[in-house]
Amino acid sequence: MRKLTVFNFVTMNGFFAGPGGDISWHKDNDPEKNEYAEEGIESKNTLIFGRVTYEMMAGFWPSADALKYAPVMAKGMNAADKIVFSKTLEKADWNNTRLVNGDMVEEIKKMKQMEGKDMTILGSGSIISQLTDEGLIDEYQIMLDPVAIGEGTPLFKNIRNQLDLKLTDTKIFKSGVILLSYEPIRK
Repeated sequence: MRKLTVFNFVTMNGFFAGPGGDISWHKDNDPEKNEYAEEGIESKNTLIFGRVTYEMMAGFWPSADALKYAPVMAKGMNAADKIVFSKTLEKADWNNTRLVNGDMVEEIKKMKQMEGKDMTILGSGSIISQLTDEGLIDEYQIMLDPVAIGEGTPLFKNIRNQLDLKLTDTKIFKSGVILLSYEPIRK
């Protein structure tokens, strides 16, 4: 069975994006954290996105700026298999991307049962909330940035049920970012 993991960064007050989707608060100039992210992209997991995150990623990673700024990450992101769930997108042109317009929950259930690479959700807060409520996420990897912002979008916005988690691992970066890995406690 394929594993489904969330990988996201959040502020100290639980937001994964600021107003207008702003993520400039995230500590992206940390060489140690960037090395960890490069190792993660080399895992060759299938990347899962919602429309908003897909459009942001597809607008950056294939660019010359991305190749200059983070060549290893850009190469990995561009080569990775990607799935974008959207009811409004008509096409997805980024390399190795499959667009799914149907029932996301049913599609993820099928994909988890198939042979293949593990899957990682990047960004995509509404997808995280929906799949959390369905009990389909196997691991949450949360990068906690040492910053608080006034307002934003909470990582678990609109979940219907309480989510109990068990801490499975931590990693502290010199920048003050802490990676927290959790598994859901299944009842």
